[in-house]
Amino acid sequence: MNRLHARSVLVATFTFLLAGCSRNAGAPPGPAGPVEVGVVTITPRPVTLTTELPGRVSAFRVAEVRARVNGIVLKRHFTEGSDVKQGQVLFQIDPAPYRVALDSAVAQKARAEAHLTSASLTARRAAELLAGSAASQQSHDDAVAALRAAEADLAAARAAVESARINLGYTTVTAPVSGRIGRSEVTEGAYVQAATATRLAVVQQLDPVYVDVTRSSAELVALRRGLESGKLQSAGAGGAKVTLLAEDGREYGQPGALQFADVTVDPGTGSVSVRALFPNPRGELLPGMYVRARLAEGVSAQALLVPQSGVTRDARGQPTALVVKDGKVEQRTLVAERAIGDSWLVTDGIRPGEQVIVEGQQKVRPGVPVTAVPATPPAAAPGAAGAGT
Repeated sequence: MNRLHARSVLVATFTFLLAGCSRNAGAPPGPAGPVEVGVVTITPRPVTLTTELPGRVSAFRVAEVRARVNGIVLKRHFTEGSDVKQGQVLFQIDPAPYRVALDSAVAQKARAEAHLTSASLTARRAAELLAGSAASQQSHDDAVAALRAAEADLAAARAAVESARINLGYTTVTAPVSGRIGRSEVTEGAYVQAATATRLAVVQQLDPVYVDVTRSSAELVALRRGLESGKLQSAGAGGAKVTLLAEDGREYGQPGALQFADVTVDPGTGSVSVRALFPNPRGELLPGMYVRARLAEGVSAQALLVPQSGVTRDARGQPTALVVKDGKVEQRTLVAERAIGDSWLVTDGIRPGEQVIVEGQQKVRPGVPVTAVPATPPAAAPGAAGAGT
């Protein structure tokens, strides 16, 4: 019995030692040294800040062609949708009644001239008779008054002639401005009226064109304060440059210039209207078209850009980054104003020359030692640098 008990104890001991050796063989080896992470050194550089706003295209000039006399439209002298020149004949309204009115006014003018001649001779003879005491003062005064009345009648006749000539000219409707004419509102045979100012067509000048956008008044105030404090520099003299994105997302080839910002804030939306002017030589931009305008606000001479791959959010939603300082990881809370390409514009939390971890963040935590190596540069997206929204 003693020998059997000793054998059981020996077997149990051997099994325990074997299990311990198996656990030691499966355990991972201890850390060999600091973890290697990819970092980007933050260097200040000038960046042009921009903002992208939705807007609508509007014509540079819009002229409604309306009837200024009554009559029947005899002829239309243009093709709908074509370009017309200022002064080009568009419509012909029946001129016959207005030509007759002009002839009548001319005849009235001739009669007034004849009356004036007769009254002038009468007044002269009355003056001679009065000087020789052969006529009374009353007859002389009547002759002078008749002369004045004849002169007034002639002036009225001349005005009637000019009015009739103007009305006759209105029967030939011409383009008030150069531009592209739309569809005709009337056809041959239509009766148009001056009292209701019948609209005949609309001519719009499409080169250049306006792009109207709205911007928050708070953003304008912040921009003005940034320029006054020196944090931002003006984007350039002669009006800030504006680029345009068409409805399909492609950039419009012609740059524009900011014209003005309205002086009144819309009380309903708290926004201000901003207008930019764009050349449109090929007529690609049409009135009413939806576009996105990218406005240059100013230049930040010492901008700090942190790659978005190195920025995360904490539980409160604040942006944070891991920084290598003295060979160890340190967590920073950032103030990121806006995205610029694939980076964040940071105004607080990072200093120039510091190294931000952009590769291997999941392998480290604040306080552990690391080995910092330059991160692999990402492929640059075309047109992403130098613009902030």
